Amino acid sequence: MAQSSPKQDVQLSEPPRNYAPRGIAALLAPVVRPAFRRRAPAAAHLLADWDSLAGPELSTLAAPVKFAGGTLTLACAGPVALELQHVAPQIMARLNQAIGQTMVERLRFIQRTSSAATPAAAAQPLTPKTPPNNLPEGPLGEALAKLYHGIKS
Repeated sequence: MAQSSPKQDVQLSEPPRNYAPRGIAALLAPVVRPAFRRRAPAAAHLLADWDSLAGPELSTLAAPVKFAGGTLTLACAGPVALELQHVAPQIMARLNQAIGQTMVERLRFIQRTSSAATPAAAAQPLTPKTPPNNLPEGPLGEALAKLYHGIKS
């Protein structure tokens, strides 16, 4: 008769199962991770090359702030946001075509001052504040000079 070691006499049992509820993020992470990995380089391309993708007219009006979950957040002045909402489908189509895939599904606008909304506007050199020489003499010329200074500042 062979003696059995104490380890062989103990029956192996399965580890206890945890039936507690788990968060949905833990269950979905393995499923959505490949999709997010595929999308991340294009999102970085969208934010980095905004001027060339959006075109000169749009890039002077709005600046990208964030891209997450198919929503592109643009910073622009209040009146410009209303104007851009009307052409949002064309903007999304242009951006998706430039990127090569359907990434931008929604546009969200946040209000910022026009100089803070566009980094390009802050980088432009300051223009001299001297009014044009062809202004008329008198109170009309002075009023036009004040208007010129207000627009340029």
